[in-house]
Amino acid sequence: MEDNSNAIAVWNKVLGAAMSLPGVKVNRKEFLFGKLMPYCNQENTLKAINGNPTKVIDIAILNKIADSVISSHTTEVTAISAVAGMPGGFAMAATIPADIAQYYWHTLVVSQKLAYIYGWPDLLDKDGNLSDDAVNLLTVFLGVMSGVAVANEGINKAARAFSVQVVKRLPKMALTKTVIYPIAKQVAKWLGIQLTKENFAKALGKAIPVLGGIISGGITLSTFLPQARRLKKKLQEQTDLFKNAKETTDTTNAEEVEYEDVSSDTD
Repeated sequence: MEDNSNAIAVWNKVLGAAMSLPGVKVNRKEFLFGKLMPYCNQENTLKAINGNPTKVIDIAILNKIADSVISSHTTEVTAISAVAGMPGGFAMAATIPADIAQYYWHTLVVSQKLAYIYGWPDLLDKDGNLSDDAVNLLTVFLGVMSGVAVANEGINKAARAFSVQVVKRLPKMALTKTVIYPIAKQVAKWLGIQLTKENFAKALGKAIPVLGGIISGGITLSTFLPQARRLKKKLQEQTDLFKNAKETTDTTNAEEVEYEDVSSDTD
């Protein structure tokens, strides 16, 4: 039990550090508008934002957008990791936690973006914050990325529940307490254990002059890219559920989108 608590505490510390970095919260409206407009007319773009992209946009286009998002974040996270691995990178003593924090910042951001592309509801509340339920769901997403089997079960159950009545904002549901929370806790334990091992492995890499940056960047590239692709594949599997789901008329979850140029997010 103590080991479980320690592992979860490790993950919560890293999660907190990643979530404290600027830009970790992805605005669904701005992101989808910026990504869909190059491929769609204004009418279909707004339909996708106000409803569900999987009902409006061809899956081939959604896959192309998802691939571009993954490519962009892979390039960024690998470059930063390589710099962090160099002697003196990120101020030496803070190198390892900073490296890990920025890595998981990218996983959190790319998870939100991929979720929005494939029809998941807005994870930000009306105040623009990530609720505890949203953070638990993102933890499950990261579990899928890391190959944690129980996380796949959580995604399947959540997708089936959300597809019963498609909403634009993550609803407060009993599901989040009965399914997502316990699975998120299991994933957090697993991630915490892996982080402890990773911290030690990266410390050895950083101890090697010059080559440390190559080792760190190489490890990041070999993990982030397949992890992001794994989540993309899992979310893509749920698109038929969302495509055939009934749209809700409940306006308490999110307001209708009005046209404006909000294409600032291009990553």
